[in-house]
Amino acid sequence: MKPAGTIKLKAGREKPVLNRHPWVFSGAIASKRGDPANGDIMDVVDDRGRFLARGYYNRQSQIVVRLLTWDPATEVDAAFFCQRIQQAVVRRADILATSDTNACRLVHAESDLLPGLIVDRYAGYLVTQFLTAGMERWKPDIVRCLAKLSDVWGIYDRSDVDVREKEGLAPSVGTLYGETPPDAVEIREHGFRFVVDVKGGQKTGFYLDQRVNRARVAAYCQEREVLNAFAYTGAFAVYALTAGAARVVNIDTSAEALSRANHHLALNGLTGKPAENVVGDVFTVLRQYRDEGRQFDLIILDPPKFAYARPQVEAACRGYKDINLLAMQLLRPDGILCSFSCSGLVSADLFQKVLFGASIDARRDIQVLEKLSQAADHPVLLAFPEGEYLKGLICRAL
Repeated sequence: MKPAGTIKLKAGREKPVLNRHPWVFSGAIASKRGDPANGDIMDVVDDRGRFLARGYYNRQSQIVVRLLTWDPATEVDAAFFCQRIQQAVVRRADILATSDTNACRLVHAESDLLPGLIVDRYAGYLVTQFLTAGMERWKPDIVRCLAKLSDVWGIYDRSDVDVREKEGLAPSVGTLYGETPPDAVEIREHGFRFVVDVKGGQKTGFYLDQRVNRARVAAYCQEREVLNAFAYTGAFAVYALTAGAARVVNIDTSAEALSRANHHLALNGLTGKPAENVVGDVFTVLRQYRDEGRQFDLIILDPPKFAYARPQVEAACRGYKDINLLAMQLLRPDGILCSFSCSGLVSADLFQKVLFGASIDARRDIQVLEKLSQAADHPVLLAFPEGEYLKGLICRAL
């Protein structure tokens, strides 16, 4: 596809593009030549008219251009997207090479040089998220490419996230190719069995980004009484009990999710193991436990995103501090705290400072044993540090 026009940057605003950051914000733009529709391909030039990069355009977004290539000879067409997708799929081949794991992220948006596109594999099904107008424009070509590259039974769209509204897009959910997935798709992760609701579950159905972290946390669980807060469908609990945890208490607001957590215990031969499900608000339940004098040997905090926009960061940090303070008050001496944040706007450094503030209020000396991030199928492009959204700390409370 030939570019529909040119975006000229203001003088001195070309550095991020030269550094291969994939976003061009409205405030950096001096002028526009042409009359592009949302999703059209545009060239980006500096204030002297020199070519910098090429990407897709959206006048309704603060990110006016999302860059795809810095090579003026590269044409952005269906073959371009298919090649990028194929490269991303090949990079995950080692994760799916053995029979013990058949679920992972195949395409991770900007970090795979495909801004706005998410593709997750769950056994024989792919689940997609087209987050931007540019990717929505190329959806038919991308679906055809995915169907050719992957030996899948079906491709299901979960483009029902709030960010699409900022792009001027309505939600989109449904089967794009082949069979419609069943209500519960069974997957394997490190040999464990889980069922995933790809049609209505959180994110695309499962927290694939925590795959490696579940195993790291399990290494500390033997003979410990474990509190698994924001448990969702209990994946951390399956790992913990298999590793020899003395007991696991799952807390979540969703009774349906906790019912599936029980199913996961049964699927993995853990029926009868000491596990308890508590339906309720985690903040409220932990305060109740503190007031009752209950204690645990290991606490897992894996809350949902607290900050969706920069004005929410301060409130998010208060939430993280509150929940970690409560956890520190509930830990026995030398207890282990495994604390996570998936708020991309809260940096790893800021998250650690929040935990430090909680430790001061809790009057506990805290040792950091491990720093965790998202699994390798969710890579972080150095030119796009915003892609590092998941951070975790495994700590010992002295």
